[in-house]
Amino acid sequence: MYKLSPSDLTFAWDECKYCYYMKVKHNIVLRSAFPGIFGKMGNLTSAFYLGKPAREISKTLPPGVVKYREKFVKSMPISVPGAQSQCYINGRFDAVIGFDDGTYGIVDYKTSDPREEHAAFYSRQLSAYAYALENPAPGALGLSPINRLGLYIITPESYERTSADEMVFVNRTTWVDVPRDDGAFMNLLREVLELLDSPTPPPPSETCGVCNYRASMKEFTGQEH
Repeated sequence: MYKLSPSDLTFAWDECKYCYYMKVKHNIVLRSAFPGIFGKMGNLTSAFYLGKPAREISKTLPPGVVKYREKFVKSMPISVPGAQSQCYINGRFDAVIGFDDGTYGIVDYKTSDPREEHAAFYSRQLSAYAYALENPAPGALGLSPINRLGLYIITPESYERTSADEMVFVNRTTWVDVPRDDGAFMNLLREVLELLDSPTPPPPSETCGVCNYRASMKEFTGQEH
């Protein structure tokens, strides 16, 4: 029974499948120094929009209200046809909108420049949240149906003084609808489980900085790192 993180299905899976295998199967993780300021920015953003109308995020959204922020999700065990093992989704979303028609939408806040490839890239992460909310483990948060997924992209464009002691970043915001493709998501889970069920890890990625560092240190010292 493998615990799968929605964000790892996006970033770690693409970056290096060797590191992904070692993290999920053996809990061997490189703890990166993620700047705390980005966490604070995310908290401020999600706190600001909680309780706000959905159309403050995008005028293209149906009527509704941002109902939840930064909640953990956990799915029921997932059996994928053709896979030996099971998995479950465990993670934390940024925000969920409750629409007036009784449906829900998942929002992920990003500080970035908007790019065309963002919708497809983040579809895995948001689809994982949607699956967990619609198929919750006992006691976990459950919401259904989820009919909208999207990115709220915040792009700093200028820096201005508002008082003698305060400065602000002026941001441009962009809403990006993310298509939900449950078939593609289940195909991804099948590929993930096939990899994790292998008795040995895959080869390290040639572009993985961590693996390249380990290889260089082994060559230099003659020891594994």
